[in-house]
Amino acid sequence: MGEVMKNNSVLSDVSDKFIDKINSKSSLIAVVGLGYVGLPLIMGFNKVGFSTLGVDIDEKKTAALLQGKSYIAHFPDEMIAGMSNSGRFDATTDFSKLARADVILLCVPTPLSKHHEPDLSYVTDTTKAIAQYVRKGQLIILESTTYPGTTTEILQPLLEQGSGLKANEDFVVAYSPEREDPGNPNYETATIPKVIGASTPEGQEMTAALYGTLIEKVVRVSSPEAAEAVKLTENIFRAVNIALVNELKMIYDDMDIDVWEVIEAAATKPFGFMPFYPGPGLGGHCIPIDPFYLTWKAREYDHQTRFIELAGEINRNMPKYVIARLAEALSNQQKKALNGADILVVGIGYKENVDDMRESPSLVLMELLSERGANISYYDPHIPVVPQTREHADFTGMKSIEWTPENLQKYDAALISTKHAAIDWQPLVENLPLIIDTRNALKGQPEKYADKIVKA
Repeated sequence: MGEVMKNNSVLSDVSDKFIDKINSKSSLIAVVGLGYVGLPLIMGFNKVGFSTLGVDIDEKKTAALLQGKSYIAHFPDEMIAGMSNSGRFDATTDFSKLARADVILLCVPTPLSKHHEPDLSYVTDTTKAIAQYVRKGQLIILESTTYPGTTTEILQPLLEQGSGLKANEDFVVAYSPEREDPGNPNYETATIPKVIGASTPEGQEMTAALYGTLIEKVVRVSSPEAAEAVKLTENIFRAVNIALVNELKMIYDDMDIDVWEVIEAAATKPFGFMPFYPGPGLGGHCIPIDPFYLTWKAREYDHQTRFIELAGEINRNMPKYVIARLAEALSNQQKKALNGADILVVGIGYKENVDDMRESPSLVLMELLSERGANISYYDPHIPVVPQTREHADFTGMKSIEWTPENLQKYDAALISTKHAAIDWQPLVENLPLIIDTRNALKGQPEKYADKIVKA
């Protein structure tokens, strides 16, 4: 009992000094992983007055930031330049500089393995890399989406082993799930409530003090495990409901009922209904992946996640359903086979108005079209060239076509996969004989085009 009281006294002293530095904006905030999560986070802390350090293994990213250049479309160069010219920013590939930081935020990928199991290699490798530079008084927070237990069962022991220090006595470990929504004009980092979980009251106070300087509302939960579960629950909720409307879409298609019309009308109910919308598959880093982190962890407790797994099965099968609808329409309306047809995929970002291709269903659609013998091209105003991808390497370097009537007239059909606001749909409906619309992008087009538009 005396040892516990001693540890709490030590941690209280660490906490008080940490919070004093946070309140005076004299702390150095480091972010490891400068992608779609880490970049807006470090910009936010820099904007409110903190000295900031960005660390990434990709030298191209750190060099671009130091030059005031952006590599993510919805963060313009002037935003990056404002940070790089602040006099309070540095970016590096040198992990040893983390020894100076008061806060280290880990924002690294957590994908699935080819067997649909959690791949925590980015988390473990990064933790091992920073552990040797951990010092007393630091706060280390994991923001990457993961299963309950990762922070205390994996991150914390690795930090202790590498540093020789004691977690929640010499330094503090916490978890706060990222909630970024790239391209959403209604929310930014500062206006999205931040969930936090730490193992001690002192850790909670330190974490709340940090995020409270940047974010309007901090939501405390009782532990890192609870915070990890919050993130999974949010994305499982979306995945399951999207699967539901995808299944309804397939049923209503056979009944000659427009699912978009049904959802729009149902959404007028002021209670008991929340609209979700169908699509050609799930994209992005979170929704297609996160549910399976819980599925994997649940096996440890002898639970089956049948509902989650069924939702995943439905969502994964949507690209095949869309291609089948395209083949059917091509055969019925133009008496052509998919094999040898010229198909234009419109929009290849995983969601509208961003250049993010993580887990994009468009790549799956393109792969299925290629397997069926179609000749594929694509158009995306945000992605002029397909970047290197781990699972769809055959499309790396492929270039977007020019959006002209002459080019559009070359295709037998177009497949709308992503509904970008920057796309002018009129040339498409005027110049192609068949359009498969998976996003209701052509809602409101004149009746004279109705025969060439197939919702799928």
